[in-house]
Amino acid sequence: MSTDQQSNGSSMFRTKTVEQSIRDTEEPEHALKKSLSAWDLTVFGVGVIIGTGIFVLTGKVAKENAGPATALAFVAAGIVCALAALCYAEFASTVPVAGSAYTFAYASIGELPAWIIGWDLVLEFALGTAVVAVGWSGYVRSLMDNVDWHLPAVIQGPDTPDGVFDLLAFLLVLVLTAILVVGMKLSARITALVVAIKVTVVMIVIIAGLFFVVGDNYSPFIPPAVTPEAGSGWDAPLVQLMFGYEPTNFGVMGIFTAASVVFFAFIGFDVVATAAEETKLPQRDMPRGILGSLFICTVLYVAVALVVTGMQHYTELSVSAPLADAFKSVGRPFFAGVISFGAAVGLTTVCLILLLGQTRVFFAMSRDGLLPRFFSVTHPRFRTPYRPTILLGVIIAIVAGFTSIDELATLVNIGTLFAFVVVAVGVMVLRRTRPDLPRAFRTPWVPVLPILSIAASVWLMLNLPGETWFRFAVWMAAGIVVYFLYGRRHSRLGKLGKDAIF
Repeated sequence: MSTDQQSNGSSMFRTKTVEQSIRDTEEPEHALKKSLSAWDLTVFGVGVIIGTGIFVLTGKVAKENAGPATALAFVAAGIVCALAALCYAEFASTVPVAGSAYTFAYASIGELPAWIIGWDLVLEFALGTAVVAVGWSGYVRSLMDNVDWHLPAVIQGPDTPDGVFDLLAFLLVLVLTAILVVGMKLSARITALVVAIKVTVVMIVIIAGLFFVVGDNYSPFIPPAVTPEAGSGWDAPLVQLMFGYEPTNFGVMGIFTAASVVFFAFIGFDVVATAAEETKLPQRDMPRGILGSLFICTVLYVAVALVVTGMQHYTELSVSAPLADAFKSVGRPFFAGVISFGAAVGLTTVCLILLLGQTRVFFAMSRDGLLPRFFSVTHPRFRTPYRPTILLGVIIAIVAGFTSIDELATLVNIGTLFAFVVVAVGVMVLRRTRPDLPRAFRTPWVPVLPILSIAASVWLMLNLPGETWFRFAVWMAAGIVVYFLYGRRHSRLGKLGKDAIF
């Protein structure tokens, strides 16, 4: 580390060099096993991106926001994600270290911003895992009901009339925790199997649906613009509360309104970056995994959007289960069961990979001393961060079992977008401060592309409700308190600046 960086050791914006980050991954007691390929990373990306959104959100947005032009909304959202993905790809190949946006921020912007984004990611992945586990439980109970198997009401979950504890969600998280402790390669194999089933179901739906497409249902492809009833209070988008701007449904602008909604069906590709340290050839495979999974999912989303709006006129689509009900409307209820099965199976990989992402961020923060170093010791046999995996797995299992968390789900969205902004800023900063670094993948058109990524992410954040912003601010404020009470004093980088030993 350079002299000026050492003398800056007490600063909240001290940066950790890329070289030091990579050296930390070579300490035997704190090293993760390298076992993943570009194929594994692509499977992880597809596994976490494709969830219930492809079966539910597509039709809902078509009916309420964009009509058949929902396909264009998916393209627009995919472009926004691609801007962020190009920034992630450069960082993940240049700094192949666990932690994703946290590690990238530490190498470019500084320790306090890195802590803030790490704290943000811990919340994002924890809530995401819990929300998905509860959703998975609902699909499984629905499938059980179809064969006349019923769980006792008390263990069906707090979202049901007499439910107290969601046993299925609780058990799912514990099983996935055990899989992650045993090893990444096992996780990758299980994910590959489940993703194959999930993509097969999606392809069956697309191909079968093509036989029931009616050309007249695409007219008009872009319906006339409609101004919806204005929101009020905390439920209104922040952009409306601040500037009085009211988003438009349908019409050309409705496509972008829909894009701000369907964007959240893409959430997850950034989790791929958390596995950089466990990749055999990260400089080559990270960009392939991130960009490849995003491209595959965008194509599938567009195809599903075209099929569902072609099978049934967008004004007649149901909101709760539009794709399944579209098949029922053409006399093919069998495919509704196929869709429920695909969603239930597919959500297991979403849950697994979100849990993986959270444990890797927690592990990276612990290895840097910002959280207790106890959690950065890897398993002597499996070379996995088993301590944070077990701790977080148990906590999330309990949260998923006892909590109705639908209202907190939007915190996952704002957390992801905030990470996008930090990574884009980090790319520009590191290009200026460390132009000498070897970059296996370079984000094109810097700084124009990162600036566009920041603008697009901020716009989508502004479309989230004011209540979500308030909750996010409270969590961030709590994180800053924890940093000053513990992280700053125990930072290994800070100690290096004081006594030049690491």
